[in-house]
Amino acid sequence: MAETSQQRGAAHSHEADHDSNVERPSKRARIALDGQAGPSTKSDYSDDDWEEEVAIPAQKAEPMASDLYLDTINRQVLDFDFEKVCSVSTSNINIYGCLVCGKYFQGRGRNSYAYAHSIHDDHHVFINLATTKVYVLPDGYHVSDPSLQDISNVLSPKFTPEAIQAISSGLYLLKPSYDLSHKPYLQGYVGLNNIKHNDHMNVIIHSLLHVAPLRNALLLSEYQGKESELVKRFAALAKKIWNPRLFKSQVSPHEFLQEVNRVSGGKFRLEQQGDPVEFLGWLLNNLHKDLGGSKKKNSSIIFRTFQGELRVETQQVVVRPESESNEKPHFDIDRDIKTSVSPFLFLAVDLPPPPLFQDAVEKNIIPQVNIHSVLAKYDGRTTQESLGNLRRYKCQKLPPFIILHFKRFMKNAFVEEKNPTIVNFPLRGLDFKDYIDAPPSNESTLYDLIANITLESVAGTTRDKENTMWKVHLRAGGAGVDSEKWFMIQDLIVEETRKEMIFLGETVLQIWERRSSVKSSNGGRP
Repeated sequence: MAETSQQRGAAHSHEADHDSNVERPSKRARIALDGQAGPSTKSDYSDDDWEEEVAIPAQKAEPMASDLYLDTINRQVLDFDFEKVCSVSTSNINIYGCLVCGKYFQGRGRNSYAYAHSIHDDHHVFINLATTKVYVLPDGYHVSDPSLQDISNVLSPKFTPEAIQAISSGLYLLKPSYDLSHKPYLQGYVGLNNIKHNDHMNVIIHSLLHVAPLRNALLLSEYQGKESELVKRFAALAKKIWNPRLFKSQVSPHEFLQEVNRVSGGKFRLEQQGDPVEFLGWLLNNLHKDLGGSKKKNSSIIFRTFQGELRVETQQVVVRPESESNEKPHFDIDRDIKTSVSPFLFLAVDLPPPPLFQDAVEKNIIPQVNIHSVLAKYDGRTTQESLGNLRRYKCQKLPPFIILHFKRFMKNAFVEEKNPTIVNFPLRGLDFKDYIDAPPSNESTLYDLIANITLESVAGTTRDKENTMWKVHLRAGGAGVDSEKWFMIQDLIVEETRKEMIFLGETVLQIWERRSSVKSSNGGRP
């Protein structure tokens, strides 16, 4: 009888050994095998278990160890927005994220920090932040489970041409997305963390990622080659902002802004308030260069989207003794006029100086001006005097998207003054035909507003950088359609706003989109 028992135990041990080669062993089974347990220690797939299942059909087989560990994943603490460096060694090579506590560790070998963390803290599920593959440590085997797909979608979102088409048609307005706490949000219109004083960069990020050609190129990109880290991180940020499956209805631009700080040599830092116009110019030029652009036209998505051509006529000022003292200098057709054509990425617009003295009755009166009166600078007739030269400007070619910069700050010998003038502008149908030579017949000169950046600061005419807050108004949906909405985004605050409220801010930057020929032929209606 004892001999039969030994044979049965040997058979159990042999079958458990055989099953361990076919299926992944559970943690308990592996301990039993390593310790060469006797017949009293049963594997998860032994004959005795099978006999119990026959006797009690309702009882299910014990799940594998990987399935048990998947229950320990805590999606509430997962945040993949920060720089992917090991929390111990600060290295950025071969980084894994712990799906239980959210911390980053390097490697998964026996001598790695992730391996040590799995043993000391009893956290066993890790994801490779580069490949999105999930592993169980310390056992070290790969786990493929459909329930992990939502984590991969947050870490590395993927977009198809069909998804891009849905975004372009505005279908996201009809079906909002929901985060883990069941809070609704619209993809593309999520808050960005203001880590210290980076709101001036947040508004530029939002504005550029709502320019359709640039947005679509970034969402469909799969940069894995020689592209710069700046381009890769900007594309990753674009995919997170437009991701319909976020765990939290906000995104942190920390990883991208860390690279901005490094590439700019500390000029644009998280902890220092800055000028969004300077950041926009720097970012566009660096993206153009890193995307393989050159001085040639249409050499990158940046030039194809934003670059136009401007004709500049220059003539030296000559003071004539017979002229009256208050007569303004003007172009003299009898003298030489130098003409040059230069490219531009955005047009600078001068605001009229505010009144020196306030009105006696309405002490808080704010000057207002129509946008066409300030755009007259580019009509080819209005002259500007600078350093003994007269200049006048006119566009030779208009880009698909025009960026307007309203020059609101002027430096004098003592302080930097702020011009509080309010600019009145239409949301749709701004006509640039008076500001271009020979407009092409196959392209519309009507433009619709898609982004409007304004500032909020203390009352007065002196600029206070540290106490300045920036916000952006963004259009959702196509211009002029019934579903068109406008949202105000200021850091984490995202609110739908009325169209009448957009004009009340002190506008600094605007992005205008050219209407298609179909829209322009029927008054902007699709």
